[in-house]
Amino acid sequence: MTTKTPPGSSPAVLRYAAFTTDPSGGNPAGVVLDAAGLDDEAMLAIAAEVGYSETAFLIPAADSPESPDGSDGSDSPGQPYTARYFSPKAEVPFCGHATVAAAVALAERDGAVTDDGAQAAYVFATRAGSVPAAVSRAEGAVRATLTSVTPHVEEAAADDVAEALAALGWDAGELAADLPPRIAFAGARHLVLAAATRERLARLDYDFARLEALMRRLDLTTVQLVWRASPYVFHARDPFPVGGVVEDPATGAAAAAFGAYARELALVPAESVLTLHQGEDMGRPGVLTVTLREGEKRVRVSGAAVPVPEGQA
Repeated sequence: MTTKTPPGSSPAVLRYAAFTTDPSGGNPAGVVLDAAGLDDEAMLAIAAEVGYSETAFLIPAADSPESPDGSDGSDSPGQPYTARYFSPKAEVPFCGHATVAAAVALAERDGAVTDDGAQAAYVFATRAGSVPAAVSRAEGAVRATLTSVTPHVEEAAADDVAEALAALGWDAGELAADLPPRIAFAGARHLVLAAATRERLARLDYDFARLEALMRRLDLTTVQLVWRASPYVFHARDPFPVGGVVEDPATGAAAAAFGAYARELALVPAESVLTLHQGEDMGRPGVLTVTLREGEKRVRVSGAAVPVPEGQA
């Protein structure tokens, strides 16, 4: 049962690391389980104080007319919440790692997942659309699987790609020829650029202001830089200057968008499970699992999440 935050008081902010079983790995997110009494200014101020790339603010269905009614076309009905996401600088329409963190935080608060296979299900009404999330426990780890909104992939203009490469300090010849640039969406827009080598991906030293300006013009949430290690395994990095941080350690929304990209370009079979490694070059390794189902447009992204101990960044 959720207790409302009294007017004028500060809500409890939980801290979880998503896409990891180690609190020092993955991507940390703030989670406010009941934000019914908060306005936009208060949410932004809390997100800035937390300082993570995103903080999720949940509003229980009884307090929000925006909550979904279950008619979202998914096969995962669940307890409804409205979810809003703020970086330290602005609101974003959808955030995958904060959704995973929020779903796990809810399930743990409710005691809804156990080692005997019990699961919890939630549906988050986001600015991007309705996002179901299922939570379960396996081998001691609590994992959440989100189902994205309907994704789409579009061409990236040559001039915009050239500007992105200039801001990143990359040469066009350092791109992988078989993974062309595209803008992919699965709740937020991401420019996908594929490096030809792992060494190129490992070196990230970009013009923050220049890349931010391009991203704002194109309404991008991150630039997703990837390298293909094997047919189903990829490494990724996500510059995030529009959110006020240099790099996002593990980006669920970009992983979902990348799943749509891989399917659209027939890089993998229609029925596939992809593994994305992210955060290694930042010292915060995380693992994101992307599942594609034949005949279904939506993309599933799953990963573990754990509480971040008090005092640990």
